Amino acid sequence: MLRPRVKEEHRPQRFPDGTIWIGGGIYGIAAEVDDPYGLAWAVLRLMDGTHTPQQIAALVRDAFGAASPGPGAVEATIDALIASGYVEDAAAGPPPQLTARELDRYHRSHAFFRRVDLLPREHGWVGQLALKHARVVVLGVGGTGSHAAWALAASGVGTLHLVDPDRIELSNLNRQILFTESDIGRPKAQVAARRLAEVNSDIAVTYSVAEVGGQDDVAELVADCDVLALCADRPKGPESIRVWVNRACAAAGVPWVGGGYDGPFVTVGVYTPSAGACYECLVAGEEKIRRPGLRLDHGGPGVIAPSAGLSGQLVAYNVIALITGVSDPVPGALRGLNLVAPDEHVFVTHPPRPDCPVCSGKGRPAPGSGHRAAT
Repeated sequence: MLRPRVKEEHRPQRFPDGTIWIGGGIYGIAAEVDDPYGLAWAVLRLMDGTHTPQQIAALVRDAFGAASPGPGAVEATIDALIASGYVEDAAAGPPPQLTARELDRYHRSHAFFRRVDLLPREHGWVGQLALKHARVVVLGVGGTGSHAAWALAASGVGTLHLVDPDRIELSNLNRQILFTESDIGRPKAQVAARRLAEVNSDIAVTYSVAEVGGQDDVAELVADCDVLALCADRPKGPESIRVWVNRACAAAGVPWVGGGYDGPFVTVGVYTPSAGACYECLVAGEEKIRRPGLRLDHGGPGVIAPSAGLSGQLVAYNVIALITGVSDPVPGALRGLNLVAPDEHVFVTHPPRPDCPVCSGKGRPAPGSGHRAAT
């Protein structure tokens, strides 16, 4: 039986003017409740996990006495607070699909999801269960990919498949987190898979050292995966690996996340079959507004460990968001930051092109279509 309890991370605070601040003071998550008569506050104080909604309603009506709110007001307030996402069910224990070892390993992740997730859930472990049952392909385990793969393994993605044809070189070690000097000359994917198995032995990690040579190769990789993380940048040009991934994932109905760096400039993009522009539409939109004759030579050797790390962590976070449904990954948008210009945040979106064979007819336009920051 439901026993509502305000989540520890969202303890409410009431101010002298009757306003309630709930959400732990976290901007973007917290809410302000106008409560001049103290009804919401009375309900919240009783949401301690020891009462059912019916018991809370009865206690509040007794407390207000003759000044009791009108018919249905107390119940409506209780229902609204439960639906707000700031309340959990104290009667719901951890799911049996997670072992005691996993509950211990991921209890900090559980606290994160409980704080950020404002959808009413059966229990606070829904996000972790989704990760456990997910299969993610990481294409490229270099600068961006090694950090992304580590984060996904540490976070408990149940099955990771790593793909990279390259071998480890000394120059990789300034940024690629999974490799050491003793690994030089060995296949990246093989070494990365072994390291990740040591990070988290409760997940399955497989690998391939094959070269991805076209859209058909990508289609094979995503045939049975939930999300693809594109962390490779070769080949470039009109028939780039991003184009192959864009088309293959759209055909398979698989969302993908792509990230990378260009010196101090770090970006990540999220693309889904159902919403927002595809990668090629985003590029086409940028080309239309670009100054004629402007050369944009993205990529190159300029990278340090923090820029690669930020890139990979952004990729991993958005993959996790797609899998768990916790936070909106904003499909059809490119987001980024410039490490040498902290006030330069990038958010680029464009609407799907009507004649695009990949994404025309999607149900939701890209948010803030056409909004961008200078790059």
